[in-house]
Amino acid sequence: MTSPTSGISGTGGTSAAGAADDKKSKSLGDKDTFLKLLVAQLKYQDPSKPADSTQFLAQTAQFTQVEKLDSLIDTIRSQQLIGASSLVGRTVTYMDEFGAHQTGVITAAKLNGDSEPMLRVGNTDVQLSKVMEVQTTDATTRTP
Repeated sequence: MTSPTSGISGTGGTSAAGAADDKKSKSLGDKDTFLKLLVAQLKYQDPSKPADSTQFLAQTAQFTQVEKLDSLIDTIRSQQLIGASSLVGRTVTYMDEFGAHQTGVITAAKLNGDSEPMLRVGNTDVQLSKVMEVQTTDATTRTP
């Protein structure tokens, strides 16, 4: 069973939103296919040998679970984006692709489909899991 997802885009990235829409439509297609198969099974069953009611209830329960999981995934993605967006404006230290430590200010946060939140630091997209330290940027303690 594929896991239905919903993408959420934060500050920036219409291409990320387009990819999210593709994943959402694929998810809806999976649910539609499941329903079509269920209806076809009922439509073409032998009237002298009806489907087992226990099996039918189990299939209905499976569909309900898929719907609930879809809703839960939407909620989790929203919470991930909210958490990542709360870091915008903060100074972070992260590990780059070469293993070196880099420091910069987060200017944007976004989600790309199934992946974890991405943070924009300067001109670099950084996975949230690569962040090693978050510092509060306090304007009152800075010296001009």
